[in-house]
Amino acid sequence: MKILYGVPGEGLGHATRSKVVVGHLLAQGHEVRVVSSSRAYTMLAAAFGPQRVLEIRGFHLAYDGLAVSKLRTAVLTLRTAPEDLRVNFARYRDLLGGFDPDVVISDFESFSYLFAKLHRLPVVSIDNMQIISRARLDVAIPDEERGNYQVAKGIVRAKLPRSRHYFISTFFPLPLKKKRTTLVPPIIRPEILAAAPSAGRHVLVYQSATTQQNLVPLLQQMPDQEFRVYGFNKQENHGNVQLCAFSEAGFIADLASARAVVTNGGFSLISEAVYLHKPICAIPIPAQFEQWLNAAEVQQMGFGRHFEAITADNLRAFLAGLPNYEAALAGYQQTGNEVLFGLLDEQLREIREEAPSESAPQSDAWGGE
Repeated sequence: MKILYGVPGEGLGHATRSKVVVGHLLAQGHEVRVVSSSRAYTMLAAAFGPQRVLEIRGFHLAYDGLAVSKLRTAVLTLRTAPEDLRVNFARYRDLLGGFDPDVVISDFESFSYLFAKLHRLPVVSIDNMQIISRARLDVAIPDEERGNYQVAKGIVRAKLPRSRHYFISTFFPLPLKKKRTTLVPPIIRPEILAAAPSAGRHVLVYQSATTQQNLVPLLQQMPDQEFRVYGFNKQENHGNVQLCAFSEAGFIADLASARAVVTNGGFSLISEAVYLHKPICAIPIPAQFEQWLNAAEVQQMGFGRHFEAITADNLRAFLAGLPNYEAALAGYQQTGNEVLFGLLDEQLREIREEAPSESAPQSDAWGGE
């Protein structure tokens, strides 16, 4: 089959997991073209070559300090969206010089979805975000997060409506409330699947989109603990705190051998830590409900703690509970990516076998959920 695969440029987690799925699709003999932007485009073009990966203009979040600014993001989107749409569809026409896709797969990426709807192509959604809209949450949402929840739910519902099927990658099982939806285990990259977990002495700390300049002195308040910190892209030693320049191999080795992980609420690293049975201290970026939900579920599942801020007292409380989190994580089992791959292959077989319906009403392509 010919598959158009959309990957958003905001955050490398989408690119990391899409890289795994695209690799599987190519191994199955499908012809795949990928559209993406920013750093995700760079990563995917390096992996699959510029002949398979097309650069488009993507959506970006605007920050106010540590928090996502909803107002700035809305203004940025309204200012840039019309020109971005014009440029992107011009590039799609270039892409389709000899490529006529049978199906579109989207990892929460809008332009490939719009292309599919304009050309009446089936859409398969693969991401973790749809859980906000298509499942019943089992954690209590505090009043201060309810506004963020409503905004996130509205965005998710509007992002890929009326897709043929939704595969939601998640480490926490929830009851579904909408049809055409399947929960699958998180997508794990091959390097993590191949890693051999061990019980080291250090705690891995990962911070992104951060301006927390006091992190090193804060960690130095616990001289009996060893911390390896990623996110500042520096190679420096500060006693019990080692700042690490980014290296994928080095990061994976430190993750696999860590005794615990301190991170924000990003889904990809939390999923990898869960897969490797590493206790997690999650401090979500403010005003990102998806990160808040991931952090809340870490605590709900007994895999670690959820805090609003990194403080010495919070870290001490987290580290004191490591035996309990390790016991809970010991019960988590996942067989690589086989569940998703099997279900996706079945979905694509069904699409191939179904004759296209030329008489389907236009409302079926655009309306509903």
